[in-house]
Amino acid sequence: MLDFLQDTWLYLHDANVITFLVRIGLAALAGGVVGLERELHSRAAGLRTHMLVALGAALSALIGVYLSEEMAKLGVSSDAQRTGAQVMSGIGFLGAGTILVKKGNSRITGLTTAAGLWATAAIGLAMGYGLYVPSFTTALIAVFAFTVISKLEARVTRKRRRLFVYLEIDNVIRVKEIIALLQDNFGAIEIQVTIPRSGTAAHVGIETLVHIPPRVSSKEKIKKLEKLDHVVFAIPIT
Repeated sequence: MLDFLQDTWLYLHDANVITFLVRIGLAALAGGVVGLERELHSRAAGLRTHMLVALGAALSALIGVYLSEEMAKLGVSSDAQRTGAQVMSGIGFLGAGTILVKKGNSRITGLTTAAGLWATAAIGLAMGYGLYVPSFTTALIAVFAFTVISKLEARVTRKRRRLFVYLEIDNVIRVKEIIALLQDNFGAIEIQVTIPRSGTAAHVGIETLVHIPPRVSSKEKIKKLEKLDHVVFAIPIT
């Protein structure tokens, strides 16, 4: 039995039609493992996208292997990794399509999914080159990062929640005083003085990110800001 497994394992590393089909199928499976988690969370790139990325990457690797062997028969040296390098460069365009910048609070979303696509492409390439164990290990670690690590990250994020707000001040002379108060008492960062939204000449606007402690809602934070001296009104920016 052990000899059979060893022979099978060695055979899978040969370059022939059957092993090529096995690698393509396993690449799609590994990509699907990663993509399923993204699909369950309704991300822009889900199950099908990750499967296709891994599938295409694996095929690109196999093309490189095949061409390298064919060129070797003609006595010409060829680099099988060249096609893989092009895949890793090209996947950036696909990943960029999943990244969105939300206007107003300048929040960037989709970076994790884009990174997942890049990792999936690498998984597909590795599978195409016959690196079965590293490929599936990477896929499992990627799923672990999407699930377990994301929950840990969410807990940390909740402790440092921030709200992007706009405040209108009724006295230009008090702007520095208000900014200092926001920094000291509200953990304000990325403060920007703007024109007043109300259009009142004597007023001035302030846009900033303020810290929201755990178990404090955004509405409660807005009410506290509106109670500050010289603050006409405060609204969240979405």
